[in-house]
Amino acid sequence: MAEEGSLMGAALSLITRSLGRDWRRLLFWGLAFALMSQVLMMVALITRFGALPTYVTFYDWPGNVARIIASTPSWSDIPPIIAQEWLIEIGRMNYDYGNGISEWSLSVVPSRLVVLFVLGVLSGLATGLARGDGCSRTARRGVAFATGGGAVLVAMTNATMSWVVCCATPTWVVGLAMMGLGVSTSLALERLGPVIAYVGFAVLIATILGLALRRGGRPFLNTETTHA
Repeated sequence: MAEEGSLMGAALSLITRSLGRDWRRLLFWGLAFALMSQVLMMVALITRFGALPTYVTFYDWPGNVARIIASTPSWSDIPPIIAQEWLIEIGRMNYDYGNGISEWSLSVVPSRLVVLFVLGVLSGLATGLARGDGCSRTARRGVAFATGGGAVLVAMTNATMSWVVCCATPTWVVGLAMMGLGVSTSLALERLGPVIAYVGFAVLIATILGLALRRGGRPFLNTETTHA
């Protein structure tokens, strides 16, 4: 038990030092992930429908948040409501039907940007730990697969694309429908989004912890060998 505690303490200490030492690089990773995810979703929409967006709408996110806080009776209801607030909407309007209808759009949602920022930081941390681990090529491939897989699961379930065929709801399953999965099947999978995202984060955290235990345990193991 003492050995396990020492290994875990060394691993957590290594993670803390890595965060402090590489915070600029990790900040860049987080911002890059949040930004590139929006760019890639927009490229996917343009490519899929073969048309450029025709409108951009900016929302008063700070003002809306303030109104939600002031007008919502239950404090427990405030965070989930704020999490759905949009900052920007970019899409294509079809004016063949009266005043027009949005055929497809990308919603920039601050709460999702925060999740993607954290995803980028974790991915950057895992990459940094793997680079300094000195493990075999096969092991590095395994780390890259685990990191990439976890990142894809989280990023996929935090997509905010909407399509009129999918009831114009900005959700991650729109991407599945765009790739050819049946609309009804895609919408039925929507409730699994949080579970898939948690699995993705769990894979990333387990990868980081495993790398930290591998590296952080070396000094302890070397000390035990010397005493022996």
